[in-house]
Amino acid sequence: MEKLIYALPKAELHLHLEGSLEPELMFELAERNNVELAYDSVESLRQAYQFDNLQSFLDIYYQGASVLITEQGFYDLTWAYLLRCKEDGVVHVEPFFDPQTHTDRGVSFSTVIKGISAALQDGEAKLGISSFLVMSFLRHLSEESAFETLEQALPFKDQLIAIGLDSSELGHPPEKFQRVFEKALEYGFFTLAHAGEEGPPSYIWQALELLKVSRVDHGVRAFEDEELMQHLIAEQIPLTVCPLSNTKLKVFASMSDHNILKMLERGVKVTVNSDDPSYFGGYVAANYLALAESLPLDVQHLKQLASNSIEASFMSEVQKQEHLSSIAQL
Repeated sequence: MEKLIYALPKAELHLHLEGSLEPELMFELAERNNVELAYDSVESLRQAYQFDNLQSFLDIYYQGASVLITEQGFYDLTWAYLLRCKEDGVVHVEPFFDPQTHTDRGVSFSTVIKGISAALQDGEAKLGISSFLVMSFLRHLSEESAFETLEQALPFKDQLIAIGLDSSELGHPPEKFQRVFEKALEYGFFTLAHAGEEGPPSYIWQALELLKVSRVDHGVRAFEDEELMQHLIAEQIPLTVCPLSNTKLKVFASMSDHNILKMLERGVKVTVNSDDPSYFGGYVAANYLALAESLPLDVQHLKQLASNSIEASFMSEVQKQEHLSSIAQL
């Protein structure tokens, strides 16, 4: 099973670049940029990665992002992630980045996206990993801030495929950003949103009906609403599930409690992703392995999960068919 997991061509559709910042690179960038961290070593920082819920994770996540200041830093962050993708058999990525995390600190939108985009271009040229970039709004900030960020993104529109919504879910329903997403759709962006991780199934309905999302990030609480499950199955709306993240943040008590296999067997287009791998203990292959160790997955399940990730991506149909053919031959 392990050999197959690494061999399967996979797409990663739910990855926060800032959440792939490994402690070693964080300390390197802190020294390079003269940023003082609250921890005195890589070891003490890793020991702090014990989270009770989403907010306890976000508190340390935003501290870590403070070392990202220069274009080279954003390049190094993205390149390090792509190297891990190559090891894991990931052939296509659609990572998220949060410009407000950086522009609120005085780092320009241009600095952020240029560094990321340069690494993604090198990823395709040197590693054979294709990509599209997703810009996400921080939902704990205001609608006004989201509108400002959308305007900042327009000069770089050709480097972005979609607009997303992430950060603290509870108390910040998708409907809060309906008008911003309507404008994003007018500009020609696809839309995505985190919903149904800590938030209720109603947040998933809002993401679908009000934000017109192409896929739902997380979405695991859809299982609590049978009408919603039927809708997801009928419309084949993808869910970008993050198993290690879900257990680390106590969405599920253990991996054996995870509902991804139940949803897969019912026909929901679930995919496997790593979310914030530096903080949650593993990249894409580690998430597949964790599922295989805790749930009765067989070869066909694994192939279906990989196929779902390809089908749920924004790749061209030609690209998708190439990868799907490769999966079928394994």
